[in-house]
Amino acid sequence: MSVDVASATKAPSLFRLAAHPLRWRLLRELARSDRQVRELTEMVGKPQSLVSYHLAQLRAGRLVSMRRSSADGRDAYYSLDLARCRQLLAEAGGALHPGLASGTPSGPPAGAARRTKVLFLCTGNSTRSQLAEAFLREFAGDSVEVASAGSHPKPVHPNAVRVMQNRGIDLSGSRSKHLGEFSRRKFDYVITLCDKVREVCPEFPGGPERIHWSIADPALEGRNDDESYPAFQSVASEIENRVQFLLNVIEQQPRRKA
Repeated sequence: MSVDVASATKAPSLFRLAAHPLRWRLLRELARSDRQVRELTEMVGKPQSLVSYHLAQLRAGRLVSMRRSSADGRDAYYSLDLARCRQLLAEAGGALHPGLASGTPSGPPAGAARRTKVLFLCTGNSTRSQLAEAFLREFAGDSVEVASAGSHPKPVHPNAVRVMQNRGIDLSGSRSKHLGEFSRRKFDYVITLCDKVREVCPEFPGGPERIHWSIADPALEGRNDDESYPAFQSVASEIENRVQFLLNVIEQQPRRKA
């Protein structure tokens, strides 16, 4: 039986892409939050042309994606595909040794002082932040205290209710809230899901960790609710995936004292 030695000894694509120090730094930054090029340039202290070159390498490897900002079309946000990273890590581990093909799940830290507090924000609090709140509450149960709000609240979108109903989660009784309702409350994480609300997001007491997920408004797709529904399904899947990874982060972080 012949063996393709070159293929068998070639380093997995994730290792080749992440081995460069600058690309690894970019991956680390994007693992925390979606970022614009100018933000990444400031964070890594390198010329924008060099940062853009390495971002292009990561995009070619399908680790990173880019979308135009809904707040300013001249800007773009870069996002890390954590699900693909997880897949490639498992493949790379399996290529080295079968016992490394999968990780061991971890639970929340024992004896935590209090529940972690998370606030999700978007413009209307009608879809994206509502979905994120519902998913985190469903996955985390009593271990996390979660809320959502918007800078310009409007009624919860019928397609948001519909897409979650198909996942066994009831949003029919949810109401939209203005972010001002939470301006004096302390949170551990404040997560914006809309480029526009990121630009106007106020400071919250207690110094919460600020995270941005650049996600397009599915309500802007199509001429009616039926035409836009596939966009709601896509956004729901993306948010569900991001919330699952967020929960992993929360479970690993020591919680603050009450």
